[in-house]
Amino acid sequence: MPEPRWLDQEEMRAWMGYRRMRLLLDLQVNRELMAQHGLSEPDYDVLSNLSEAGDDGMRLSELAAYMRWSKSRLSHHITRMQERGLVERRECADDGRGSLLHLTIHGAKMIRNAAPDHVDSVRRHFIDLLTREDVEVFGKISHRVLDHLREIELNH
Repeated sequence: MPEPRWLDQEEMRAWMGYRRMRLLLDLQVNRELMAQHGLSEPDYDVLSNLSEAGDDGMRLSELAAYMRWSKSRLSHHITRMQERGLVERRECADDGRGSLLHLTIHGAKMIRNAAPDHVDSVRRHFIDLLTREDVEVFGKISHRVLDHLREIELNH
C-alpha cells in the first residue's frame, strides 16, 4: 500500500474551513427554516423534491435514493409528515403493490411559503458573501467533486 500523501498547511486549512463552514451554514439555514416555517431540513428536502415531481408524485424508493436515505428511514419520516398533513401516499395505478408520494394542499402551501425565505437565508449567509467570480469558482469546484463521486458510485 502506498504511503499516504498528507495535507499541507493550505490544504488542511481549506479542508477544515470547508467542513466547519458546511456545518455552521447548515445549522444557521436550518435554524431559520425551523423558526420561520416549522420545517426541518429533511422536511424541506422532501417537500421541494415532491413539488418538482408535480402531479406524478414520486415512489418512496426513488426519493430515498435521491436523498441518499434508507427506505426505512424515509418511510418513518414520511409517516411523521403525513401526520402533520404535509404529504400523502396514494396507490400507484399501474402497480397495486406500490404507492406514490404526493404533496397535500397544506404541504404545497408550506413549500411555497418557505422557499422564498429559504433562498433569502442561503443568499444572506452564503451567496451574497461571495463575489461573482467566487460563485463561478465554487460552482466549478463543487461540480468537479460531484462528477468524481458519481463516477465512483457508477463503478461500485
